[in-house]
Order: sequence, then structure tokens, then C-alpha cells
Amino acid sequence: MKCPFCEFEESKVIDSRPTDEGEAIRRRRECLNCAKRFTTYEKIETIPLMVIKKDGSRQMFDRQKLLNGIMRACEKRPVATSDMEHIVNEIESATQNLLEREISSQKIGEMVMERLPAIDEVAYVRFASVYRQFKDINTFVEEVNKLLKR
Repeated sequence: MKCPFCEFEESKVIDSRPTDEGEAIRRRRECLNCAKRFTTYEKIETIPLMVIKKDGSRQMFDRQKLLNGIMRACEKRPVATSDMEHIVNEIESATQNLLEREISSQKIGEMVMERLPAIDEVAYVRFASVYRQFKDINTFVEEVNKLLKR
């Protein structure tokens, strides 16, 4: 690790601790040449996951986009942000554990649909109405009936 002050290539680690999210390690280092201190972060390198959209196009998995969709469904509902983030974390972990590096947007939608009823049934129906593209009131009623049967 090069020192940002003198560019010397050797330093010693003074302190090491996980970040708040536990996704990285924060390290305080001291340059062995100029003795100045600096911070580095060590993070696991992941291979990007590609999402195959309905039209066949591909885009990188976007955690924020998924969270935004769930937040829209939960808007004005008594759902904690931490609950929504927990769903996104579960889905992100599940997709990272797949052997394939591509997943369909439909599969991600189904993963959301599996988890939403546990935190808010109205949010589930809202998400389903967009995800399943309800065409009429009958489709809406069918989805509510499925929810009631659970």
C-alpha cells in the first residue's frame, strides 16, 4: 500500500476494525518512511451480477434500484427502513450465492414477493400490481385472495 503523502510502499497497520455495515475492514496505517498516518479499506471483490430484463437486455444488479422499488411499495406504510434494507440484503446475498452470474428480473421480483407479505401486506399488493402488471380489477382481486389464503 503506497503512502498518499510520500508514496513509500511500506506501512504498518496500527488499528484494524470492521466498518459499521461489516462489509469492509477499516485499517489505520503508518508509513514506515514519513511516519504519517492514513486510512485504508479492505473489501471483498465480487463479480458483478447481471440482471436480464423482460426485453432481453442486461444491466448490472443495482441494489439501490431494488431498494427504491420496495420503498415505493411501502410508501406511507408503517414499515421500518431497516426492514426494507433487510429484504434487499437477503436478496443480494441469495443472488451472490448463485453459481450463475446472470439472473432474470422476474426471479428478483419473485424473491421480493416472497418476502414482502411478512412485513406489510398492503406493500405486497402494491408491489404485485406493478410487478405483475395488473390489467384489471379481477387480477387485483385474485392476488388479494392468494394473500388471504396464506
